[in-house]
This record gives sequence, structure tokens and C-alpha cells, in this order.
Amino acid sequence: MSSLYDQVQQAKEFIESKTGFRPEMGVILGTGLGGLTRHLKARVEIPYADIPGFLPSTVSGHLGHLAIGKFKGRSVLVMEGRVHAYEGHSLQAVTFPVRVLHALGVKGLILTAACGGMNPRFKRGDIVLIEDHINLMGSSPLVGPNDERLGIRFPDMSRPYDRDLLALAERIALEEGIRTHQGVYVAVTGPNLETRAEYRFLRAAGADVVGMSTVPEVIVGTHAGLRILGLAVITDECLPDALKPVDLQAILAAASEAAPRLARIITRVLAEARL
Repeated sequence: MSSLYDQVQQAKEFIESKTGFRPEMGVILGTGLGGLTRHLKARVEIPYADIPGFLPSTVSGHLGHLAIGKFKGRSVLVMEGRVHAYEGHSLQAVTFPVRVLHALGVKGLILTAACGGMNPRFKRGDIVLIEDHINLMGSSPLVGPNDERLGIRFPDMSRPYDRDLLALAERIALEEGIRTHQGVYVAVTGPNLETRAEYRFLRAAGADVVGMSTVPEVIVGTHAGLRILGLAVITDECLPDALKPVDLQAILAAASEAAPRLARIITRVLAEARL
């Protein structure tokens, strides 16, 4: 069996055979948050199913293709949708695309996700700038043999979210009149949502929002040395004493409503970030 490094190189070479662009920034879009690729010029789109090592998403709201193109003179790669551990995949498989983005030359990575809001100050449709996270998925994508070509054995996680990108996104949101918060994201495996008692536990642990993605990708991105910005859209309010049954269509509608505001932040970050 080929090594993870070799598998990454194989995917990299396949993508490079389809485009002459060498992206320096990447974006991974979460549930219902697609559409950013329309901003790319001369873009090339590749279905995940065609890329060696990539897995097709089975979740509603994830288109499942990769687009590479130019945005205001900068080469950008956008992944419309991701796969999750709850779909039956290992965390290594879930984070494989992050390895490939790094191999392609990406230096900065913007991650987006739909999430549940547990902080009572946060409202449905608000955008949260992730300033830290808690991993409660039961494992790490770095478990197993370490290949020094991909990253060091014990990566530091004291600042996984880049402070300069965070400050840039906050400034842009203020200039654009977009309501945002800084907060802590807790990752759980899913796919079931949490009980009232679990929401109380997660809030008491210091989390503001909860979701089923993002954190494994951030761990691998940090391992690879990427500068990372995390943005989460609150698609449902998870307040234990006012909890209502989940409505997937309402979640997708909230993500869709927030997507244009999220895109305004992301496009300006892509244009203004210094890497």
C-alpha cells in the first residue's frame, strides 16, 4: 500500500494536470454555503469523484467539487462541500483534501461550517469568527505513523487560528456592517444532534458553537503549517430550555440566507490577506 505522502502526491499531480493555476489560498465550504466559485475567473471545476483519494460527499448542501481559478489576481482553490466522519470515514480520509491543498502550494486556508449556537448572545444567521476550538470527536487525524514530509510529530496547537487573518476578517465585517462574534467551536462526531444535557455540558466546557466538522481539518492544516481562518454560520439556536426538534430545511435556509454575507467577508479576505 502506498504511503499517505504518495497518495497526496498522486492527487496533486492529477489536479495539476487539469489546470495551470498554482493556488496560494484555499477555501472549504460547509453545509449550504456554496456559490463562492462564481467569483473565480477562468475557473476549472473537478468533481471529487474524479480526484484520486477524494471521497464524494453524501450530505445535502455539499456540492462535491473543487474549483480553481483567479480572484483579483490571486490564484484560489475552493472546495464546495466536504466529507464528515459520521459518513463512515476515518479522520485521515476526511482531512486528506487539506493535505492535497498544502501540496498544491496553498499557504492560507479559510474553513466555513454551519453550526449550532449555544451562546445565548448569538442568534440564528450570525457569523462566528472561530478563535479556538475543543475536539470532542474522540480521536485526532494525526493518530498513527508520522511522515516528517507532511509535518512534525507534535504540532503546537496554542494558536491554530491565525491572529492576523482573524483581525482582518473582523475589520472587514465591521466595514461591511456584518454582525459577527468571536467564539469557541466544539467538534462532535454526530450525526445525531445533542441532548439538552449535552448542550449544557458543552456550554459549561467553554464552547459557544457546536458542529461536526472543521476541527480535524484545522489540526491537519496546523500540522502542515497553513495559516487558518475559521468562519461558522449559526443555523440553529441550541438553548437547552428552549430547544426545538431539528428542521434540516430550516438549517439549509439559514445557511443560504447567510451565504452572501459570508461571501463578502471571504472575498475581501482573499483579496487583502498577506501571506
